[in-house]
Amino acid sequence: MLEEIYEETKDHMEKSIEALKRDYKTLRTGKVNTNILEGISIDYYGTPTPLNQVGSVTATDATTIVVNPWEKNLLSDVERAIQNANIGVNPNNDGDVIKLFFPPMTVEQRQESAKQAKGMTDNAKVAIRNVRKHSNDKVKNLHKDKEITDDENKKALDEIQKITDSYVTKADDTLKAKEQEILTV
Repeated sequence: MLEEIYEETKDHMEKSIEALKRDYKTLRTGKVNTNILEGISIDYYGTPTPLNQVGSVTATDATTIVVNPWEKNLLSDVERAIQNANIGVNPNNDGDVIKLFFPPMTVEQRQESAKQAKGMTDNAKVAIRNVRKHSNDKVKNLHKDKEITDDENKKALDEIQKITDSYVTKADDTLKAKEQEILTV
């Protein structure tokens, strides 16, 4: 019973780390990343469709992303969706493809990105601690219902704390790596 709680705790905390890594992909680093366009959808024959499903999205160099819709009649829709997403650059439509030119990041922009990464990490840590609380409540209920002894209760709570500490450390390590990537010119 306790093993199930431990496994469930690890599983949920791992999902928090994965969500954190997905959030990091939306941040701008020194090199442009096509993931900055990930949340953008266009109206494709009445259905909201992600940008990468209506054309190819590629980073041609460190500061340029090219969006090449498979149907040329979608160019204006794609351009409008990118403008509405407010990602910090204006799309350039040359009649064939849409190019996004990102200026090199300033020191202030890098620091702001690092600050956003820290905020995302803090949110992930809160999620991890919420998982800990939920797991602790389960253990306490088992103890209250006399399904486990006092010793088992204490050991279980200690084990959940160890799991929590390891995932908080993992979140901090992920942040350090991301900050280094953002702040490296």
